[in-house]
Amino acid sequence: MIRLEQIHRDFEVGDQIVHALNDINLDIAHGEYLSVMGPSGSGKSTLLNIIGILDHATSGRYFLNEQNVTDMDELAESRARNRHIGFVFQSFHLVPRLTAAQNIELPLVLAGIAPALRRQKVQQVLESLSLADRAHHTPDQLSGGQRQRVAIARATITEPSVLLADEPTGNLDQKSGSEVIVTLEALNQRGITLIVVTHDKNIADRSLRSLQMVDGRVVSDRHGR
Repeated sequence: MIRLEQIHRDFEVGDQIVHALNDINLDIAHGEYLSVMGPSGSGKSTLLNIIGILDHATSGRYFLNEQNVTDMDELAESRARNRHIGFVFQSFHLVPRLTAAQNIELPLVLAGIAPALRRQKVQQVLESLSLADRAHHTPDQLSGGQRQRVAIARATITEPSVLLADEPTGNLDQKSGSEVIVTLEALNQRGITLIVVTHDKNIADRSLRSLQMVDGRVVSDRHGR
């Protein structure tokens, strides 16, 4: 489903070249549950951004569902990202003036889905994530865990095949963080490929496959709990 071949990502910082990713070769099958760990600056988020087509490799090739993303133009990239990939971030990135339901509905609006079908889909996902009683609350009226569940609902409302989560529990207390991880794992059990960047070894240990990154390289690829 996801294949990275000899991926390098370099950044210019002043007169220096920083090698954020060094020769990444990676295959991720449909429905896998993968965690990515490593110290700050190891390339975890850069890797996630390239898989999510938010950033481009300096060299190498990236295939998503057997399509060569490397050769896509901007419009094709946008279509692939909107069709196949959902994002969950540490800081939620909800629109403050919109209610929970409106935040979840936003990707469907942008996709041109008819209002009646949008309402039906939003109601279904609100109920599935135990958010129905918070549908008309704005983000500042929600707990951290509820806000992250709204973000997860928004990320999955278009039924992507890949869900990318960058430190999804980083701003949450332990109980809320555990609930969010269980929610993500339930989506993975329904067939969504789940890739989680985390500093928390307890979260990484829950995944069926775990990568360890150091200085832009994958130094460990562990399968099985």
